[in-house]
Amino acid sequence: MYGTVYTNGVIAVKERQLLGEKLLRFPGMTAEEVLRVLAESGFGTGGEDPLRTEERALDAFIREYAPTQADRAYFLVPRDFHNLKALYKAEKLAADPAPMLGPEGLWSVDRLKEMLAKKQPPVPAIGEDATGAAIGAAFDRAMFGYLLRVSGKRGNLKRLLRARIDMTNILTACRSSDMGAAEELLIEGGTLKFGQLSAIFSEDADAKERALAGTPYEDFYAACLAAGKPPYTGAERLLESFEEKSFAERRFGLEGREPFLYYVFRRRAEIRNVRTVLVSLRAGVPAREIEKRLAGGV
Repeated sequence: MYGTVYTNGVIAVKERQLLGEKLLRFPGMTAEEVLRVLAESGFGTGGEDPLRTEERALDAFIREYAPTQADRAYFLVPRDFHNLKALYKAEKLAADPAPMLGPEGLWSVDRLKEMLAKKQPPVPAIGEDATGAAIGAAFDRAMFGYLLRVSGKRGNLKRLLRARIDMTNILTACRSSDMGAAEELLIEGGTLKFGQLSAIFSEDADAKERALAGTPYEDFYAACLAAGKPPYTGAERLLESFEEKSFAERRFGLEGREPFLYYVFRRRAEIRNVRTVLVSLRAGVPAREIEKRLAGGV
């Protein structure tokens, strides 16, 4: 592992390659024009798929420059749990897992297969009759539990993890028919008590609206209420971008490992937004609508 001074110097150079305000112009372009600007900016060069190429390059940067194992795990372990879940579902369906697998995280797919076969931690215990939602919740619980453990005393990582758990639980509650159904899927480890979430199911409209008043999630919950029903796309965008925005608010005072975290969040947000722009342009979505779909990194 490199020292933070050296890593932050590398990041200072890489930050010049961020797309920045160029992204704001993309919704008004054609997909071909966007790809040309990306190539001119050095985004995803050297591969047939610029998005996938850029994702691989960022993964390689994380593996090489992450200041601690906990930082590396924060970014890469979610990939492992996605692949674990894909392997589990493929086994149950007697299907080929290849189309469901994503990029590797900390562990190879072969190592994940071995963990699954031996039911080794962090593979969760799942009942034979578990529903799809219950299976997804079991893997989410195992992932967050693992990340909370490995984050140790890394206060900023724990803060981010707990906020992500809280927002995930709010979305779960909003999607559930009642608190009983929600509790089967909620994840432990956040700052919100399950009792606080029960107010979301109040039959009193005012009480329901004030369910999370005084918590850090008033705006997030308001986005859920504004949608009224799934999909809660506005809230999901807030969840996608909250990490990057939490660092952006104090970007001029970042210290130690924080510039590394902020850079990775920004680059991931850019990749996500470029994908959104290209998919939307090819689908004929109007520019104003595309602008609404962008989350963080702009």
